Amino acid sequence: MATDFPGVGQAELQARGAEWTAREIAQQPSVWPQVDRLVSEQRTQLDRFLQPLLTKSSLRVVMSGAGTSSFIGDCLVPALSVRLQRRVESIATTDLVSGPHLRLQGDAPTLLVSFARSGNSPESVAAVDLAERVVSDVHHLIITCNAEGELAKRAPRLRSAQLIVLPEATNDRSFAMTSSFTSMLLTAALAFGVMRSETVSSVANAAAKVLQQASPVAQRLVAREFQRVVYLGSNELRGLASEAALKLLELTDGKVVALADSTLGFRHGPKTVIDEKTLVVVMVSNDAYTRAYDLDLLTELRRDKRAGAILALSARNEGLPEGDNVVYDGLREHGDFETAFAHILVAQSFALLQSLALGLTPDRPNAAGVVNRVVQGVIIHPWSE
Repeated sequence: MATDFPGVGQAELQARGAEWTAREIAQQPSVWPQVDRLVSEQRTQLDRFLQPLLTKSSLRVVMSGAGTSSFIGDCLVPALSVRLQRRVESIATTDLVSGPHLRLQGDAPTLLVSFARSGNSPESVAAVDLAERVVSDVHHLIITCNAEGELAKRAPRLRSAQLIVLPEATNDRSFAMTSSFTSMLLTAALAFGVMRSETVSSVANAAAKVLQQASPVAQRLVAREFQRVVYLGSNELRGLASEAALKLLELTDGKVVALADSTLGFRHGPKTVIDEKTLVVVMVSNDAYTRAYDLDLLTELRRDKRAGAILALSARNEGLPEGDNVVYDGLREHGDFETAFAHILVAQSFALLQSLALGLTPDRPNAAGVVNRVVQGVIIHPWSE
């Protein structure tokens, strides 16, 4: 697969330690149909596992992961709650492990959905072990990119578990999770019926144009050397804003401060972060009601003239005030969950370009080794009920 990235040639990417990050961002529209085929092939097996559980009105569905993987659940919960009409929560493995007595209920039938790129993070493994100990009626859906990871190996030994191992290409070799994030998000959406198979091709086709479309805007904004970037989104896009902010923090080695909030929540204090060195990115909803709040804030921010720049990401032109806008082709009739796949491509590419502009090596931006591809330094302490 060619590793050229819009505006940056393959030779430069290799020389500057960005080859894998660029490749894994650019490959996503071509990887998603592979994920769709994988889930379709396992459909009978998945339904046999999920359908008996989903008939239980008291079922508790917990989406869990660490870091980027935890934001998959945040993106899924709003749409999945409506779809299942069940109790659906997103709880990071880091929270489950630090307080199992606060977050696991022994008498509640529970489906723990674990997301993990490597499957080797100590908290991911410990969360599954604790759920096995604490919850009398627990079931596991494990979605991972690594067939050799500890979670994948443990799945056959669990009381009730279904394992989905994604295509090898999704097991990102770069430090930052990019295609692993969107591929696991898509897998869960397809598994639970939040997204239909026939929608994947239209989303992938639209997303394939996004990098070319957004790159000139991203290059221009990177050149302005912002010190702070704020990502805002509502509902499904609130969790995506958190992932976008984390990607920028990771790929810039913390040299650019990145924050995330909801569109309405931003006014309640966090808005004070804005100054002339701040870029604000608003992921605008396609839902007419939610969109009205996003547009109100966009208009307000541009009227205030305090931010260095304001970028609107949207699948529709309607109502967007004049300014820096990236409007996607082919997604205007889709819901916010589907447009999320385009939004995150813009955020990932901006983070990569910003990393390069700072003279870092995006495949391994933290040369000091303070953070690593698989988290290190975590001690799992014994827990007693």
